[in-house]
Amino acid sequence: MNGNSLTYILWTVVALALVALSVPWFLWGDSRVAFGLPLWIWWHIGWMGVTAGVFYVFAHRAWGIGVEGVTHG
Repeated sequence: MNGNSLTYILWTVVALALVALSVPWFLWGDSRVAFGLPLWIWWHIGWMGVTAGVFYVFAHRAWGIGVEGVTHG
């Protein structure tokens, strides 16, 4: 397994984790409120920040992984 394969697997696992945790299953039916908004809304606000940070790192370090053999022209 070369470095590209390992990087591809790592980013695939990261993407799957982001998707799996995007829905706050553990907050369903929870009526707690913080600063006037339901807690699950705060989860989504925070999660959007986390995903934006992960995408920033991905765009700068691994953009193009999994796109092999593409020719232009």
